[in-house]
Amino acid sequence: MSAPGRAPLRLLCVHGYRQNDATFRDKTGALRKLLKKQAELVYISAPHPEPEQGATTAGTGGEDQPDHQEADSRGWWFSDVRARSFDAAQQCEASLGLEDSVDAVREAVRTLGPFDGILGFSQGAALVAMLCALQERQVEPDFRFRFAILVAGFRSACAQHAKFYASAPLAIPSLHVFGQTDRVIPEAASRELLPRFERPEVLAHPGGHFVPAASAHRHVYQEFLEKFFVKGERK
Repeated sequence: MSAPGRAPLRLLCVHGYRQNDATFRDKTGALRKLLKKQAELVYISAPHPEPEQGATTAGTGGEDQPDHQEADSRGWWFSDVRARSFDAAQQCEASLGLEDSVDAVREAVRTLGPFDGILGFSQGAALVAMLCALQERQVEPDFRFRFAILVAGFRSACAQHAKFYASAPLAIPSLHVFGQTDRVIPEAASRELLPRFERPEVLAHPGGHFVPAASAHRHVYQEFLEKFFVKGERK
């Protein structure tokens, strides 16, 4: 499916809660290998370090292992403002840190871009949905993503973020990937995000909370990405 010598699509990769650019890169090694002829993955870190466990109450919505904290654990926003922690299921009126994270993505686009698309995992996928909403409202001129891939995404439960879900469905092409046995972000939570997009494509896999990259998933990723090439070259 890949034309020899063509430039790959460039994807900005947005990690999950309690991860950073380096750990997310490690966890998506199989995906990078799977898509090496089609896509270049560029990773960034969230601006907010998570407080060390024991110094405050940690959120229960951590990635992969809820009670495990990576070195240099980071988040895109905190649902518990006082504890500076995050739980995807936590209902809250206000969050802490989202504006700084939008600023961080904007800076990454300016300094590391341009990018063809954006990929997010878990809390990062929830952020990607918000960034797509900002892009379509034309309030972020630096955002020109042509497509989005959301892995284990969900709608934020914070009332302050309701504005991101109030507009018409988003026109940006999207691929939504989720595990049918995910115990951190259940499949139902990821499916709740689908109506926010006009024509969402879906890759449901039998696994849990991770970015799937088995040979069985190759054709779904590749067929989605091929739409953004014309006659073997990037559009």
